[in-house]
Amino acid sequence: MSKAPITVCITGAAGQIGYALLPHLCSGATFGPDQPVNLHLLDLNIEAVQTNLGGVKMELEDATYPLLKKVVTTGDAAVAFTGADAVIMLGAFPRKDGMERKDLLEKNCGIFKEQGQLLNTVASKSVKVLVVGNPANTNCLIASKCAPNIPKENFSALTRLDHNRAIGQLAIKAGVPVEQIANSIIWGNHSSTQYPDISHATVNGKPAKEAIPDDDWYKTTFIPCIQKRGAAIIAARKLSSALSAAQAISDHMNNWFIGTPPGKYVSMAVDSTGNPYKVAEGLMYSFPVTCSGGKWTIVSGLSIDEFSQEKMNATQAELIEEKDVAFGILDK
Repeated sequence: MSKAPITVCITGAAGQIGYALLPHLCSGATFGPDQPVNLHLLDLNIEAVQTNLGGVKMELEDATYPLLKKVVTTGDAAVAFTGADAVIMLGAFPRKDGMERKDLLEKNCGIFKEQGQLLNTVASKSVKVLVVGNPANTNCLIASKCAPNIPKENFSALTRLDHNRAIGQLAIKAGVPVEQIANSIIWGNHSSTQYPDISHATVNGKPAKEAIPDDDWYKTTFIPCIQKRGAAIIAARKLSSALSAAQAISDHMNNWFIGTPPGKYVSMAVDSTGNPYKVAEGLMYSFPVTCSGGKWTIVSGLSIDEFSQEKMNATQAELIEEKDVAFGILDK
């Protein structure tokens, strides 16, 4: 018997990441080759934007994906979220020249408070929500706080792009195919304070720090490269990451819904409550996780040296500051 379709909602769907993501969702690459999908595409209720979404819908019809069963385009979040099994939140207020972080958080607090409240009332109670729009970790925390009927573990923020970037740079440095790299880690915030950690990574089964015995490269080249990769792409393309972001979103949702390969873990920003490391509770903090049965589990027992703890603390401090500002706005 064929599977029933799952309903996948994308917010900010008219943007470049949404456009790049659609083939992953409709081809079976994300949710599996036998999983039909209904798409709910949400963006601003502005005529030009909705006309754009109408064109995207026409393209999806023309692409004749066997797994795609229905496409809804809308400017109404209540319509988009109704019955959603997965929500990929690309839409967020972008940082503009001269904006302080508090200004950005104030704009996004309004967006993610409203959307969290709607998710709370009309989405499936088992919905899995992935927040991509920046500041992703704190936007995710806001949405979760405003959706108390949905378990906190059903919310996550995207750090898989950073994780994949780390794998790519390790593969280039080691001169090996990317599939030989495993278990890189992104700790903390999806920002320039994140900590890309190779202490537990492997290159063709060998510890990365043995395969690449160059601590200076690791500290002065690799870490800043991953932390600032998004800015470097914007400088080169004059646009933010789209192709690689779409791949990372697909990877994240695939692992969350279907599972991680045995012996491998990936990076997800998730609720830090009860975590096995020295990370404050009540944050959306990126950890190494494994996934099985639609649930994630933080990998425990990894050794954390003094250098790593210092980096983990720094990105935690930024997340606490963001949370304090955001919750102060919400409580007004």
